[in-house]
Amino acid sequence: MLLKIKRVPTVVSNYQKDETVEKGGGCGRNCLSKCCLNGARLPLYTCNNVKEKPESQVSFLESLLLGEWEDRLQRGLFRYDVTACETKVISGKYGFIAQLNEGRHLKKRPTEFRVDRVLQPFDANKFNFTKVAQEELLFQFQASDEDTSQIQFFPNMPLDADRSPSVVAINVSPIEYGHVLLIPRVFDCLPQRIDHKSLLLAIQMATEAANPYFRLGYNSLGAFATINHLHFQAYYLARPFPIEYAPSLKITTTNDGVKISKLLNYPVRGLVFEGGNSIKDLSNTVSDASVCLQNSNIPFNILISDSGKQIFLLPQCYAEKQARGEVSSELLETQVNPAVWEMSGHMVLKRKEDYEGASEEKALSLLSEVSLSEERFKEVITTIFEAIGLSVDEEELEEQSSMDGSFIRVHCCYPSIKEEAVSN
Repeated sequence: MLLKIKRVPTVVSNYQKDETVEKGGGCGRNCLSKCCLNGARLPLYTCNNVKEKPESQVSFLESLLLGEWEDRLQRGLFRYDVTACETKVISGKYGFIAQLNEGRHLKKRPTEFRVDRVLQPFDANKFNFTKVAQEELLFQFQASDEDTSQIQFFPNMPLDADRSPSVVAINVSPIEYGHVLLIPRVFDCLPQRIDHKSLLLAIQMATEAANPYFRLGYNSLGAFATINHLHFQAYYLARPFPIEYAPSLKITTTNDGVKISKLLNYPVRGLVFEGGNSIKDLSNTVSDASVCLQNSNIPFNILISDSGKQIFLLPQCYAEKQARGEVSSELLETQVNPAVWEMSGHMVLKRKEDYEGASEEKALSLLSEVSLSEERFKEVITTIFEAIGLSVDEEELEEQSSMDGSFIRVHCCYPSIKEEAVSN
């Protein structure tokens, strides 16, 4: 059965269109296509591929990213001033964060999106990141092939289509300060699907930023990604996400030392990955699990947290329910698209009435529709573990789940929050 939903896609580039783009000829707007690429140059940042950065200092990557982002802000490239958006913490057990972002609301005709296929072929006739203006790009980003603690920075490097660099661009409809897009191997025109190399690059960027308040997120097709060109999103939020201090229960540890846990007492069911003998071990395990979900046609979202040390994998079913007419009109009228940020506890609201009336009960009502059922989640865990060669004793897992808090681990990189969560 073909499942589709209608929604207004978020505008991430000033040159984004709802329908197909023009064909042939120069576009006259200095984009990344062949018509404009000749002679294009952009800073190149090359990080080391192994060393974890101390969190006590501002990294060069952070200075570069925010400096370039502020430059684009001063040049008026954003659709609105995100620093003027109201934000508050919703009272209650979870501490959900609500933001009023009326700038993201567009009065345009909704576009139809297919939500029953996580893997869809790249379509060059639809908007993709080769159509963005070069002024929206901040820098090229790559990891060194060498085992070195040194970074390299070249302020004026060619944009070489044959090399297909990974680039960092602004999101012109930002959710928070420093909101950017990481686009791996931009000229390869990869569809929105996780692969091992690209996820590792995203984790390396989180590690290099060395700031726990900088997170990267990924939305699959069917889980509110609307641009079928591989990309991650990232921004700074100067407080913990509720999901980051949710308790969890260890399920198993891989041979490479990656600990896999399941979230407990959080409205969205998901898995938490951390540890490993190296960043690559952690990345490979999450990539294997993500590829399994893709191949099983299960929509999902990823949050890369704690400077790349902690990764949340969140399968979801909201768009499918919406397509089947199983979501209440009250929820649909808010026009909130529950992607990775909302699932992590950062509620981006487009209407003042929703912001003023925001409550924990309403947030839970939304997230309960996003989450898989307990039975379906168990099936997904089994599918993932079989795909990556692990086993789990469901009876033992059920027994542990019913035990006291001494068996529950709190995953959080913020000590004060961690202590508070344990005491509760």
